[in-house]
Amino acid sequence: MKNIKSQESSAIWTGKKLAGSHNGTINLKAGLLNFEDGKLTNGSATIDMSSITVVDLTGESKDKLEGHLKSEDFFSTEANPEATLDFTEVAKKEEGVYDVTADLTIKGITNPIHFELEAAENEAKGTLVIDRTQYNIRYGSKSFFNDLGDNMIHDDFHVDIVLAY
Repeated sequence: MKNIKSQESSAIWTGKKLAGSHNGTINLKAGLLNFEDGKLTNGSATIDMSSITVVDLTGESKDKLEGHLKSEDFFSTEANPEATLDFTEVAKKEEGVYDVTADLTIKGITNPIHFELEAAENEAKGTLVIDRTQYNIRYGSKSFFNDLGDNMIHDDFHVDIVLAY
């Protein structure tokens, strides 16, 4: 079992809309990866949702978007300060590359997610593609609202993770 070094790890999110995209960071609180005979077998992570930041904006625009992401329209971080990722299945694809199925819990709602994780030299990397509507995050979604025009926000957002252990 290897503890994830949260200070040396990163999670970078990207959300897209018709008129562009935004990106930022989310801090990991804690986590671990289990290895048996050098092979990844299990893992988990706790994410500090209240730490969500925007890095592509500055000043009032940055503060406004960060506040909106923490609000009820998106992640409701006051009521749901943490998200969790718990591996349920790990299958080795090739040396150091794994197909991972995990339970992702955001806003108290749990759904399965599938992603590829590369693990080598005390670091694991991967990209999670998350459908926010599965977690009751509907703001600006064409799946729930008509006539959004340029204000439409894509349902999927990406989180690129680098886990140091």
